[in-house]
Amino acid sequence: MLNRLNFIENKYEELSIKISDPSVMADQKEWQKLCKEHADLETVVMKYREYKKAKDELESAKEMLKDETDKELREMAQEEVKDLTALIEEKEQELKILLLPKDPNDDKDVFVEIRAGAGGEEAALFAANLTRMYTRYAERMRWKVETISINATDIGGFKEIVFMIKGNGAYSKLKYESGAHRVQRVPDTESSGRIHTSTATVAVLPEVDDVEIEVSPNDIRIDVFRASGHGGQCVNTTDSAVRITHLPSGIVVSCQDEKSQLKNKEKAMKVLKSRLFEKAEAERAASIAEDRKSQVGTGDRSERIRTYNYPQGRVTDHRIGVTLYKLDAFLDGDIDDILDALITAEQAEKMKAIGNNQ
Repeated sequence: MLNRLNFIENKYEELSIKISDPSVMADQKEWQKLCKEHADLETVVMKYREYKKAKDELESAKEMLKDETDKELREMAQEEVKDLTALIEEKEQELKILLLPKDPNDDKDVFVEIRAGAGGEEAALFAANLTRMYTRYAERMRWKVETISINATDIGGFKEIVFMIKGNGAYSKLKYESGAHRVQRVPDTESSGRIHTSTATVAVLPEVDDVEIEVSPNDIRIDVFRASGHGGQCVNTTDSAVRITHLPSGIVVSCQDEKSQLKNKEKAMKVLKSRLFEKAEAERAASIAEDRKSQVGTGDRSERIRTYNYPQGRVTDHRIGVTLYKLDAFLDGDIDDILDALITAEQAEKMKAIGNNQ
């Protein structure tokens, strides 16, 4: 581990010199690439320097303990050795986590697709609740949200909605949200007060670059139509909405958010490429032996991942067995407690896998 950390620190220092070189700065594309690489290494390097500083201070404290004869000063040195030893162990653990293999998609923007499942109109209303939850979370993170397409119901629910979230690290946080979400509550239309169970599925897809997924023009069919709003009323007098069908896979993507047909086509193509990328990744993951697969954030839309229980005011994530009794705040976008627990669980799985392979 120390050899790797020394290599990273040397690389970081080399990059620091390069990005300050006027001749490198003249090539903006190359300079931006080097700046990103430099920024990606910075957290590890800063943590490594904290670790080395603590190690040096520990050696000094041990020397003082060995040479000191004054009782009070010896006690102080012993306490310092104890504190620094604990600090070094903490820094080592943090460095191990920072050195874990990083998901190459973590820094990407995401497409979020939410579809009403079992439960009819109540499921559509729940899909709208989830949409608001992620939108509010994005606001807390200062991320940007762009709607791609909506299939709304007359009373404010969503049969299906696709939107994009743009922000630093969006995928690294939201990738754990893919799966089936379940709600238990008494619908407003239920006169007897009986609790109903409804579901909605969420898919979180990283935006992919053109170089990652190529789509042949011969493999797609493009249809245009007039955009419609809530309840089906026409909101556009021109055929600006776009539907793209990928013939080999049968994947269909629609976009009607923009008034421009060209912009809708561009957005729809981005969603299509992300879905094709997800399909390829799922097929690749399926070929990996079960004991090597991460137990958190598999992204399987059929996997029930979370229950939102209104009568008890609780939200339970079934993958990690965490229950929070703050449903209102959670649905208002305060979801970091669960996301952080999922990230920690996945890191533990990765460290366990590395330990088993050594």
